[in-house]
Amino acid sequence: MSSNPLDDIRLEAQERRRFLARVAGVVAGSSLLSGLPWMAPLRAQPVGDAPSDRVRIGVIGTGSRGSLLLQYLLRTPGVEVAALCDDYPPHLNDAMAAACGKPKAFSDYRKLLAMPGIDGVVIATPLHQHAPICLAAFAADKHVFCEKSLALTVDECKAIARAASASPRVFQVGHQRLFSATFLHAHELVRSGHIGPITQIRASWHRNNDWRRPVPDPRLERKLNWRLYRASSGGLLTELASHHLQVANWYLDAAPLSCVGYGSVNHWKDGRDVYDNVNVLFRYRDGVTLVYDSLTSNRHHGLEIQIMGPRGTIEGESGRFYTEEPPPAPAVAALVAQIEQGKAETVPIGAPSWKPEAKSGEVGQQLRHDLGGDDGTVLSMAAFANAIRLGQQMPHMIEHAYRSGIAALMGQAAMDEGREIAWPGSYK
Repeated sequence: MSSNPLDDIRLEAQERRRFLARVAGVVAGSSLLSGLPWMAPLRAQPVGDAPSDRVRIGVIGTGSRGSLLLQYLLRTPGVEVAALCDDYPPHLNDAMAAACGKPKAFSDYRKLLAMPGIDGVVIATPLHQHAPICLAAFAADKHVFCEKSLALTVDECKAIARAASASPRVFQVGHQRLFSATFLHAHELVRSGHIGPITQIRASWHRNNDWRRPVPDPRLERKLNWRLYRASSGGLLTELASHHLQVANWYLDAAPLSCVGYGSVNHWKDGRDVYDNVNVLFRYRDGVTLVYDSLTSNRHHGLEIQIMGPRGTIEGESGRFYTEEPPPAPAVAALVAQIEQGKAETVPIGAPSWKPEAKSGEVGQQLRHDLGGDDGTVLSMAAFANAIRLGQQMPHMIEHAYRSGIAALMGQAAMDEGREIAWPGSYK
């Protein structure tokens, strides 16, 4: 590493340019784009450093996720981070330092949107701020990347989706699995029938921590720990489950019809009012279900999504594919063999032919690894920049954002109200 942070950023940007050039070649030669149109902007080769090639981006929200996206943007060819905005000075100061002080700093997103020359914005604020900022950005004729989940209420989700549909600008949501090599490979296996028709999906996200951030002043509790309070967060459903809901909706090409669920605060009794463990069952067409659970008091099972059909199982997070080829019961196999050999004998086919169906010990096949260790976030940032430069919208992106955002809110409502919650309909 150099003693000059700018030199380090330039070096990493050169490596990123080579990586994106390889990706462009792969995407340009792929036959899968008809089913993955949001990948199309990645066909463009990385641009140079000329000012005319640059897309000027403002980042609104520079906390944990926003600062990570900032690091990726600083290293994305053809992107100039022109402005940063956060109403919490320590976050803004840290982000300005990471960007070597080059962007213009704001504490009010409306002033950033009014800044001349800003092409688009990346919104990584607490959930309750997504809707007002997205709507203001579209009204200001900006391209918009909004982190998941889409919004805090159903009405806000509909308002954003309608504004995005009516705008000629690019809209993208922060569901990086849409750009993950592993999940793209898994989707290819599903489309080609390798697991048969999907019959059930199971997903979980287990942690063992209190989800809290250090608070230097008690008056900042709800500002910094916004994920723990209903006024600003949908808790585990919007912050974690929305990722796997997006995958389920994508692979099934459908939104859930309804859901039921239970949730509670049974471990972290520290004043939070979002649940620390949730269990929700989503019903899709053709009798398919998604079984989802998440908790913050045990991490043994970690996170995983299992897509299951009569021919196989895909585990997306661990990146493995397992085939379903159950061998015949031993006694039946022996009887068949004896008949074929013309020497059938008395063979027990009752209790000895059955055994408890323990978990399969199959190792499975490794799916494609995420490119360069990228979980899809690097490619999603590059795709956003390329789409802006090309003036090329991302088909289906609004649907992905709307379906996953609404499904997360349905799950929350089912737990809160203790009843089945139906899909609230289209935003159109």
